[in-house]
Amino acid sequence: MAKTVRAIPATISRYTSSPINSRKKRKVAGYARVSTDHDDQITSYEAQVDYYTNYIKGRDDWEFVGIYTDEGISGTNTRHRDGFKRMVNDALEGKIDLIITKSVSRFARNTVDSLSTIRKLKEHKIECYFEKENIWTFDSKGELLLTIMSSLAQEESRSISENVTWGHRKRFADGKVSVAYSRFLGYKKGPNGGLVVIPEEATTIKLIYKLFLEGLGTTTIAKQLTKRGLKTPGGKSKWSARTVYSILQNEKYKGDALLQKSYTVDFLTKKTKINEGEVPQYYVEHDHEAIIEPQTFEMVQAELKRRNKARKYFSGTSIFSTKIQCAECGGWYGAKVWHSNDKYRRIIYQCNNKFRNNTGCKTPHLTEEEIKMYFVRAMNQMITEKDEIIQTIEDARQVICDNGDLLAKRDAMQKEIGILVEMAQNAVERNARVAQNQEEYQKQYDDIISRYDAMKTEYEQLCEKIENRQDRNEQLGRFIQELKGRKNLLTEFDHSLWCALVDKMIVKDKENVTVVFQDGTEIKA
Repeated sequence: MAKTVRAIPATISRYTSSPINSRKKRKVAGYARVSTDHDDQITSYEAQVDYYTNYIKGRDDWEFVGIYTDEGISGTNTRHRDGFKRMVNDALEGKIDLIITKSVSRFARNTVDSLSTIRKLKEHKIECYFEKENIWTFDSKGELLLTIMSSLAQEESRSISENVTWGHRKRFADGKVSVAYSRFLGYKKGPNGGLVVIPEEATTIKLIYKLFLEGLGTTTIAKQLTKRGLKTPGGKSKWSARTVYSILQNEKYKGDALLQKSYTVDFLTKKTKINEGEVPQYYVEHDHEAIIEPQTFEMVQAELKRRNKARKYFSGTSIFSTKIQCAECGGWYGAKVWHSNDKYRRIIYQCNNKFRNNTGCKTPHLTEEEIKMYFVRAMNQMITEKDEIIQTIEDARQVICDNGDLLAKRDAMQKEIGILVEMAQNAVERNARVAQNQEEYQKQYDDIISRYDAMKTEYEQLCEKIENRQDRNEQLGRFIQELKGRKNLLTEFDHSLWCALVDKMIVKDKENVTVVFQDGTEIKA
């Protein structure tokens, strides 16, 4: 008997799992996205929503589910696209059979995201239609076309990202400053795009700097700001030490601007990184109205450095923290509370090693009033002899702060390091192109790297020395300026002068207290 084959026609759609002759309406949703909040983009966004609402409702075989939208969101990845994610979840839950969108680039400019999402939807019998490219994902050619178009969209996104980055850097090079105004305390965007002071917020900034120079730490300042009900840059009520610290370090509050502090590493993930020299930076002086006087700002930076060095011993609650030193052991005085629970309560300062062991320090404790008295005495001696002292400082400044020889040496070393880097790269490239003895190659390469490491270490030490001299020069400059402005003798303790001029106070006994000023001058009080 001859073999016969009889075809049995399909009755169930392999895409929808419904009978082929089913008149059941497909549940259809639209997806619209624009990547910026420009007026022309807003118009496009509204047009997309209106068009697909009418388009879907105009089909008798379709049931309108809704329009899912993302406004002002980049398409390079799907992590921050809430509308997109909600649409996919609804589809996977069976609420959507078909998704319609304008183009592949509206769906995603990331090839991996686009294909993985489409495949996940296909597994659950959900189709996508891209109108511009006329791609139906259930079509046999759909995935091939989608791969090509997604790759093109991704490349387009890369090109746009590069153009935007170039535009930003060109603006930076031209000294044009831009900030995230919505999260920048103290300033708003002016009519010409520049920074304009907001007086009520500027008061908060000034308070932060004032409290810091009065001896409070960032954590204590944060607690005070929270207690006072002042708003953070993000509009929240609770302050953090990190936020306070960033405000204290932000050069924009003295009227300057450092541009390109961070940069985008990957245009797809939008991952940013602190700029540690990978891309150029630009420093713009006198760009806008200052909230904090430059001298005060520099004083704060110096104090930040000092506190960082004395981190272990700095309390962050008093201007006298890590400022009073025991002559016997070299340790710092710390605050102690006497009679904490009765009417005789008072705060005194004593060596932190006083009772550390059986042979603790014998140096005396000091009251806050005594510390202030010693400072006033020393300061008045300084004022009386200020002309002679200023001249001495100026003479010393010329010698100890001169960086001319070090800068020339640094420039020469930079060139040598550049040559060594080029030699190492050439050696690697030559080894990749030309067959050679690997032992000899490795010896040559190791020799270059060894010379590079040694020179890099020396270079870093030199740069640190240059920075120390620059810091010292600025410190002495501030000291001279403060001293020149002081004409009358002190009648009472001055917080700002203590913070600006005093390096430390050394205590041997109550008759032997020496105030060491930041210029190095020592005066017995």
